[in-house]
Amino acid sequence: MNRIDPKMAATLRQPRELVDAGLAPVDALAGLEQVAARYAVAVTPELVALIDPADENDPIARQFIPSADELVEQPGENADPIGDDTHSPVGGIVHRYPDRVLFKLVHVCAVYCRFCFRREMVGPGKASALSDDAYRAAVDYIRSHGEIWEVILTGGDPLMLSPRRLTEIMADLGAIDHVKIIRIHTRVPIADPGRINSDMIAALRVEGATTWIAVHANHPRELGVNARAACARLADAGIPLVSQSVLLRGVNDDAATLEALMRAFVECRIKPYYLHHGDLAPGTAHLRTTIEAGQELMRALRGRVSGLCQPDYVLDIPGGHGKAPIGPAYLSQSASRDREDSAERGYRIVDYCGDVHLYPPQS
Repeated sequence: MNRIDPKMAATLRQPRELVDAGLAPVDALAGLEQVAARYAVAVTPELVALIDPADENDPIARQFIPSADELVEQPGENADPIGDDTHSPVGGIVHRYPDRVLFKLVHVCAVYCRFCFRREMVGPGKASALSDDAYRAAVDYIRSHGEIWEVILTGGDPLMLSPRRLTEIMADLGAIDHVKIIRIHTRVPIADPGRINSDMIAALRVEGATTWIAVHANHPRELGVNARAACARLADAGIPLVSQSVLLRGVNDDAATLEALMRAFVECRIKPYYLHHGDLAPGTAHLRTTIEAGQELMRALRGRVSGLCQPDYVLDIPGGHGKAPIGPAYLSQSASRDREDSAERGYRIVDYCGDVHLYPPQS
């Protein structure tokens, strides 16, 4: 592992800083500068300390250290791969499903993932947050739509806001009678766990609504001592936690790593929620797996860990059509249509070992 003390170092934001820290070879500098000119770069001291610079395939580095592969775009990739803009009635709001909205408060993150599906919308050169007018219009939209039961704070990373500002936002949302759930999607407990302090936790709790936190991590090494302590502070405060992960080539696309990651989540009182198939964001093909590979991994996971550790493997359908579960199928109708052959009627069920069993038809 890199021995940089996370308490003594600064976030690395320039390709030259990555080279100087031994996280990228000097002969890659020109290509990395081209990447950084288009896509944001930031690697926090906490994550730098997890990287093994001697491992050219280090799974932490692969997530956060830019690569010239990001300059290669594939057919079908799109700057808005899940169709946020298609379902944005006012600035900052995505209303794709009837009972919930995304509320995109900020466009900055503690760390920038190389596979981010909003990589064209976040980082330097982009607006850092909603304007006051846009914020008020977004809250007015939520207030005027009584079907909205859940508001999902996203961005960027909402926990990059100050506790003072978060307190104001949570109060505004908690005062809306029909908003009962406020869910926050964040990398901060992993990337900058020191931000999860008493002031931040106080800001996350509000009368009138229940707060949930979705913690994003993709490799078990990300849930180190400091990250686990940050998650424990949230859980001890009574804030329920779920996980989000992305299936990534060379990071977590093997059964043993996924098993360790899901077990680590559960040990941290984080319920595994979503395992996302990689979105068709520009320049991310080198990190995407095939759907078939993901299905096989989910089948393997089913036999290795309990139900507590099982996420839903989902695909965000390009164009803004929402998420669909794409895990392996275990149940199918028997191929026989001969009603006289009762042994062949009904269903075929595949167990976690791959063995096939018959289940009788129901009258």
